[in-house]
Formats: sequence, C-alpha cells, structure tokens
Amino acid sequence: MEKNKPEFEVRLGRIKATVWANETENGIRHNVTVLRLYKDGDEWKDSASFGRDDLPLVCKVLDMAHTKIFELKSQISKSTAAEPLPADEF
Repeated sequence: MEKNKPEFEVRLGRIKATVWANETENGIRHNVTVLRLYKDGDEWKDSASFGRDDLPLVCKVLDMAHTKIFELKSQISKSTAAEPLPADEF
C-alpha cells in the first residue's frame, strides 16, 4: 500500500505545517497538520503542543499554507473549463 504524500509543506524554524489533498465527491479538499520539531538527544521528534514563543510562527506557517491552498484552487479553476467554485468550496 502506497503511503499518502503531502501536497506541500511550509516550515519556519522548528514549526511545520503539512497540507494534505483529499479527493472527495465534491472535488479536492485540503487539511493541514501543524507540528513543532525538537531534538531529544540525537533523535528528531515532533509534537503538536506549542509554547508561547512558538505561537507567532504557528500563525505564520498557517497563513502561508492558507495562501498556498487558495493559489492551488485558483490554478485548478483556471485550468478547467468548469464554472467557478462557490466560496464555501475553498
């Protein structure tokens, strides 16, 4: 079984947002996961818990992911001859 690969990732420092494309009967929907990377000895690990000082980077990577998702949706709309998607489809 092939592992699902992310559509793209956005990373600033140790904060990473991963965007996943999911095919639905209504078209592609995107989901986002956010992680904080850290080193435990020699091993890199991740956590979905964030400290106060992580929050500005969390906001920035989510904003960047949001922008990129809209750009992808715009490219898909332009490349197809279909009618524009309603606002709730983005």
